Amino acid sequence: MDLFARKPVGWAMSFAPDSELTAKALQMAWELRGHPKQVMFHSDQGSHYTSRQYRQALWRYQMTQSISRRGNCWDNSPMERFFRSLKTEWVPTTGYKALVLLSQPLFAT
Repeated sequence: MDLFARKPVGWAMSFAPDSELTAKALQMAWELRGHPKQVMFHSDQGSHYTSRQYRQALWRYQMTQSISRRGNCWDNSPMERFFRSLKTEWVPTTGYKALVLLSQPLFAT
């Protein structure tokens, strides 16, 4: 999420969260933003964000990773609010029958 613009810039959906899923979302954000350099990426200490595969993607895109200390969840509140809305308002309560690659953005730019 771009905190200045307050909008998601990269996303991916899967039945199970893993490093490949988060790397796909990072790649989408990097490509949609025109391959920016010297970008700061902030995350929690989840295993998806600390995996070798994900750290290599950050290095490849020349991004600096910022990770919260354990128990400091308040600095991630914009993302927590986004996911709350996604889960309660935007995704059907029954879920989707199948996950397919989305060709259209979910959110207006």
